[in-house]
Amino acid sequence: MEELNSKISPLKRLWKVLGGETKAIYLILGYAAFAGIVSLSLPLGIQAIINFVQAGQLRVTMIVLITLVLIGVVFAGLLNYMQMRIAEDIQQRLFTKSSFEFIYRFPRIITSQFGRKYPPELANRFFDTMTIQKGIPKMIIDFSTSTLQILFGLTLLSFYHPFFILFGILLIVLFYIVFQFSAPVGLSTNLVVSKYKYDTAHWIQEVARNTDSFKVSGSSKLASSKQDKIVHDYLHAREDHFKILRLQYFKMIGFKVLVVGALLIIGGFLVINQQMNIGQFVAAEVVVLLMTSSVEKLIKGLENVYDVLAGLEKIGYVTDKKLENSEGTSPLNIEDDFVWELKDIGITYPNAEHKALRNIQLNVKSNESIFIDGSSGSGKTTLLKVIGGLEKYTEGNLYVNNYSLKTIQIDHYRSFIGHSLIGNLPFEASIRENICFNNPDVTDKELAVIIEKLKLKSFVNTQELGVDTPIATAGRNIPYTVAKKIMLARAIITKPKLLLLKDPLVEFQEDEVEGIIDYLFEESHPWTLIVVSRNKLWKQKCKRIIYLENGEIINKN
Repeated sequence: MEELNSKISPLKRLWKVLGGETKAIYLILGYAAFAGIVSLSLPLGIQAIINFVQAGQLRVTMIVLITLVLIGVVFAGLLNYMQMRIAEDIQQRLFTKSSFEFIYRFPRIITSQFGRKYPPELANRFFDTMTIQKGIPKMIIDFSTSTLQILFGLTLLSFYHPFFILFGILLIVLFYIVFQFSAPVGLSTNLVVSKYKYDTAHWIQEVARNTDSFKVSGSSKLASSKQDKIVHDYLHAREDHFKILRLQYFKMIGFKVLVVGALLIIGGFLVINQQMNIGQFVAAEVVVLLMTSSVEKLIKGLENVYDVLAGLEKIGYVTDKKLENSEGTSPLNIEDDFVWELKDIGITYPNAEHKALRNIQLNVKSNESIFIDGSSGSGKTTLLKVIGGLEKYTEGNLYVNNYSLKTIQIDHYRSFIGHSLIGNLPFEASIRENICFNNPDVTDKELAVIIEKLKLKSFVNTQELGVDTPIATAGRNIPYTVAKKIMLARAIITKPKLLLLKDPLVEFQEDEVEGIIDYLFEESHPWTLIVVSRNKLWKQKCKRIIYLENGEIINKN
């Protein structure tokens, strides 16, 4: 189970979200105030009607009063509708902000920030946006309307008799006690429930991602047994949370009994002693019932508050992750010859015993071809990612055309880089979109040339929609070699100044491999080529060979 993120409290996250909706909140509060005042027309109207009945007044007067009361009810309903309209606007804005926040952040999160977390699993946190977008407007409306209704009701009651001032103070104190002692515990237990909820979804996602493995597992009960444990923990956490809700509900029942009983006893006593008339007594009873209903709504609404705060905490697992520095200059030009210089480059991952890279000294010339060799785990892929600006180094510096990479705007630098590395997979879009990324500078003619050179033409020609053929997530509906060719096409379509490859032609036919390698090594291409591969053809073609061992360069040829 993932640990709590304690850097920012859930309440601070809530205030931050509410701070962006200040205008809407003020409007809701304004409508709530009017609705609270209008709601008093019902008890006041009842009081006046009873007084008229007792006095034997004309029916016309009663009809006018009843009409006014009904108008008040309609007007209160219209005010509630206006609150609903504003709440809908808030929901739409929250959804829009959250969706763009996620889509902006994921490509820019520092890779090391993911740790052992699977990024698609973290992306599931977006679904808490639905909880937040529904919960926050409801919370604002219910709490503002109920609170103002209680305050207005207490104000009205205080005019009937000074006793009700004391009654109001007691009401506020009792509600504070209910909230103060149970709300923090309720939030804590709900966070635990939320975490087990995501553990459950994550394991289902893992099984769905590896359906073939679980199909051939025979009689293994791993999937269901692990799910059973997670669900058991979820149900236990949910039961703990329900105990808090149950405690709050029983407190609310006791509170209502105490309030209504006190009013009936004290109110009846005041009527008998002629300190209140019947109309005032009935009106006071209606006001108290409205107030207790508001208190009930507030206490029941705490569960919604818990859900909102837990949702904000879960989204924080994405929004709190550090982003790559987007500042810097744009000094590089496509017309220039690029040279790279790595000085004492080192990388140390959090909680790692050894450095992934150490004391890397390397000069790379323009249009050079380099093969990086070494045993598994020696740091070859990490070095590729460092040179490509995909991995942040923790020691030393990397210079491009004598400019420190730390001073260059990272997206500007990456615009000159092409790469096909392990883990690069097609996304759900067309072949054209997967290769070109909707780059307006790429022409159909250039795309056709790349498709032909990388032996993709035969596959594209068999598809009814050609390059507009849709591809499923991770290329599940196309052959593996076709997916690899698409990734390689994506890497070279923009004619990058640096091309980084990690086993780009695995499982290809030998004749295809030779043809594609020959094309990539043509001198007319603008790129410097750095390759990591188990295929010896790459090693034979490259002009330089670098040997890595335990994160260090031990030989350069």
